[in-house]
Amino acid sequence: MAEMRLIAGLAVLALAAGCAQQTAQGPTPSLSPETSPGPTPTAATTPSPPLPSPTAATVTKGSFKLTRVAAGLKSPIYVTAAGDGSDRLFVVEQPGRILVMKNGQVLPRPFLDIRSLVAYGGERGLLGLAFHPDFGLNGVFVVDYTRSSGHVGDTVIARYKAVPGSDVADPTSAQVLMVISQPQANHNGGMVTFGPDRYLYIGMGDGGAGGDAGAGHAPQGNGQSLTTLLGKLLRIDVGATGSYAIPTTNPRLSPTARREIWAYGLRNPWRFSFDRATGALYIGDVGQNAWEEIDVRPSSSKGGENYGWPVFEGTHTYRGGSLTGDVKPVTQYPHSGGDCSVSGGYVYRGQKIPSMFGFYLFGDYCSGRVRTLVNFQGQWRTSLLLDTSYLISSFGQDDAGELYLVNLAGQVYRFDPA
Repeated sequence: MAEMRLIAGLAVLALAAGCAQQTAQGPTPSLSPETSPGPTPTAATTPSPPLPSPTAATVTKGSFKLTRVAAGLKSPIYVTAAGDGSDRLFVVEQPGRILVMKNGQVLPRPFLDIRSLVAYGGERGLLGLAFHPDFGLNGVFVVDYTRSSGHVGDTVIARYKAVPGSDVADPTSAQVLMVISQPQANHNGGMVTFGPDRYLYIGMGDGGAGGDAGAGHAPQGNGQSLTTLLGKLLRIDVGATGSYAIPTTNPRLSPTARREIWAYGLRNPWRFSFDRATGALYIGDVGQNAWEEIDVRPSSSKGGENYGWPVFEGTHTYRGGSLTGDVKPVTQYPHSGGDCSVSGGYVYRGQKIPSMFGFYLFGDYCSGRVRTLVNFQGQWRTSLLLDTSYLISSFGQDDAGELYLVNLAGQVYRFDPA
């Protein structure tokens, strides 16, 4: 199976390509969700003007450059804005810290330091950060990490609070919302984000050593099982206080299916995002031996999609078998020329690089290549945008919609006009 390259001095974030084997088996996920309905999303009162369509199938390569905006970081894996209009960026370091970038500088004091709680190494660590849509008022944010106590390596979804406008969160405000058992050390997922509907979406890998299999290579089938949260995209309602609730609009996939499930059949949706203009969902799902894929669903989706793993890897048969409602990726690329692990990105909706507007940017962790995806004249088209030497762990966007690239080796870069 495809292995992530070990880089001297780095704790490699094997975003999923193949991965170390584990022998310990964990208990089945044990959660105590609320079942009350979530809030009704507020509809826009005035129609939005139509978005300009891309005028070409590729980005003008001479129209942008990468500007380094931070360096000397410890295994950075994500960058995001708080959505509070403060123009701050928050950088997630895999060992367990969140740093603040303000006025072009990384502040010396972390926004949050939970290294004592985090099992770090390989694909484990502090893996995700999401700010509540009302963060500017309630100071609420959510993190996803693998824990260092109890059954080590289990996924924890926890809520924290900060004083609005403050550059430091309150570490004592932690409330664990979910603990999801991880049978292996890899395929942990890790992405969390609030969608346009104000619900929290959580990406969970299949928890397998490889091929959706457990210790001894015994098949687990988590990707297609509706009674486990592994191999899924989850959707829950997280407020400022209390336990999480399950939205009444979540799909009812079977009488015994977990109600948190929004979509299934995923191997390791390491990074996914919503187009901030259209609400469409873009998922970068890391493949197994041969294929990496991008899945796209429109904002009108009611959930319940089956993305096919482990019956299919991309559009190609992996284990074989029958599927219910299989959704094929809009694009895929093979493991060749150094490619082996997709890092999903964002649709560019900034103002500084007009030729990039409407293009989805994504990368490959192993090769450092950055590609674009666009629906041009009714056809999905992919092209190579940039060939770098970076370990692309993630992308990010600021409040204005400008895009950033995160290099696991310790830097953050911004896409700027040339």
